[in-house]
Amino acid sequence: MDLFLLVKTLHIVSSTILFGFGAGTAWYLWNAHLTRDPATIVSVARMVVRADWFFTGTSGVVQPASGLWLVHLAGYSLTDSWLIVSYGLYALAFICWAPVVWLQIKVRRLAERALRDEAALGPEYDRTMRLWFVLGWPAFLGLACVFWLMVSKPALW
Repeated sequence: MDLFLLVKTLHIVSSTILFGFGAGTAWYLWNAHLTRDPATIVSVARMVVRADWFFTGTSGVVQPASGLWLVHLAGYSLTDSWLIVSYGLYALAFICWAPVVWLQIKVRRLAERALRDEAALGPEYDRTMRLWFVLGWPAFLGLACVFWLMVSKPALW
């Protein structure tokens, strides 16, 4: 296998991990939230935070590194319009993802407190989950658009 195909494979696999784990962890935390059961939320949030740091975070670093390597190997210009839009969308996804991880930790802590105190989850928990939900959509949609840009490579201007 030549270097280009090796780097391209790495880029595709890491993008799949980034997108898949992002969507998967969001799915599981949202469904745990819907139970309103603090024990379930604590358990799922622990796994989600670990998975986000290990899988999503790692692939989030591999993506731009392997992407820039591919741009170089393929001979694209760093200023091609589809790449510039991809950089912006990727930055948007990261800007949304970083606080989402912090919010997941806060959700876990609030659920731990509710479990310990045998209390309802409360308005702070609800506000935290609403913000988590709202921030997740631009990240998800931004990465979905990046997938399209990487496949189609359109001349946007």
